[in-house]
Amino acid sequence: MSNEITNEPEIRFVGYEGDWERRKFTDYFNFPVSTNSLSRAMLNYNNGEIKNIHYGDILIKYSTILNVKEDEIPYITGGELEKYKSNLLENQDLIFADAAEDESVGKAVEVSGITNENLVSGLHTIVARAKGEKDSFFWGYYINSDIYHRQLLRLMQGSKVSAISKGNLQKTNVSFPNRMKEQQKVGAFFKKLDDTIALHQHELDLLEQIKQTYLQKMFPKTGEDKPEIRFAGFTDAWEQRKLSEIINLIGGNAFSSSSATEEGIPWLKIANVGKNGINWNVQTFLPLEYWEIHSDYQLLPGDYVMALTRPILNHTLKIGMVDKQALLNQRVAKLFFIINKEFTFQLLQRRSIVDKIENELAGTDPPNLGSKNLTNIDVMITNNKYEAKRIGNFFCKFDNTITLHQRKLDSLKEMKKTLLQKMFV
Repeated sequence: MSNEITNEPEIRFVGYEGDWERRKFTDYFNFPVSTNSLSRAMLNYNNGEIKNIHYGDILIKYSTILNVKEDEIPYITGGELEKYKSNLLENQDLIFADAAEDESVGKAVEVSGITNENLVSGLHTIVARAKGEKDSFFWGYYINSDIYHRQLLRLMQGSKVSAISKGNLQKTNVSFPNRMKEQQKVGAFFKKLDDTIALHQHELDLLEQIKQTYLQKMFPKTGEDKPEIRFAGFTDAWEQRKLSEIINLIGGNAFSSSSATEEGIPWLKIANVGKNGINWNVQTFLPLEYWEIHSDYQLLPGDYVMALTRPILNHTLKIGMVDKQALLNQRVAKLFFIINKEFTFQLLQRRSIVDKIENELAGTDPPNLGSKNLTNIDVMITNNKYEAKRIGNFFCKFDNTITLHQRKLDSLKEMKKTLLQKMFV
């Protein structure tokens, strides 16, 4: 077996072989323009002559390729072209976010789509421009790959806020194929994959919006006792109840972190409950013998749980259905539904109910939901168990469709992550 170290990607398009070139960052890039330090207060989204890139948008809002025509970019309020003319950006420029509160520091976007637009780079950013021949998309994806980003992590400075400087960027190396055609193929491949991901994200967002519309119309509006849309055959008025009359909360146990094991019974903590349901990506376990010892805190597939501490995130209750056996930790509650559980679960998805819970917890820090809070919250429910079942089943099928789309989206994102590892060096 050869011990020779190569600079060749693991996955490559047919017809290309041999090592990629490896150069110092400064051999291939320079820093052609100055950036400004304008705060958010100096920007607006309505009008102006010059668009300005803020580092916070690079970290959170923009994807790898920044399309100047399609992405929402703020204007400099009162900005005059003459003042910023020498610092205008070009297509294929890379804009780095040079500060962040986590390891996302150094994330970059590649500028695309400029024709007549005036674009500059602002607070906490660094602009790099390729010196020689360049093509769309390759460098944007390469710079944001873990292959390159790991170099930046070793050069970060700061404790609470991490930073990267031009000087440290100059200490990094870049690798690329010496044939422009291969750069074009790699860049175009990842751009097409990103477009596919964006399409699936749009479809998922649309499904969730449609569900919210049905939630508003298939449950009575505030002050009314009948929903706007109903299944045929149901005409009776709905009744007002206290939320405590249809839901019971049973809190979890204060298991000690010293009891955690590498395998055993999954341990469901508050970190596992989010606005999109249960997330097992961060998973810990408790010893198998705990299952019988702590039978009061057993969770079975099909059980519903809700976060009790800060139970609301982005106007959505942190609530979800468990899909495996688990033991319930403190600050999370198992939900017992007195009427049809699918119907009640969907009732809790309504924005009006979330707002009532949010108002009930206002002023408490941290906001902690308990059984006593539920007695102060009024809800409208159908007294017909068959109507409740029809509504519950309808939304259950809707949720299954949303889940399938979410899984497809997650699969595409995971595939992209893997390919970024294997198609760059």
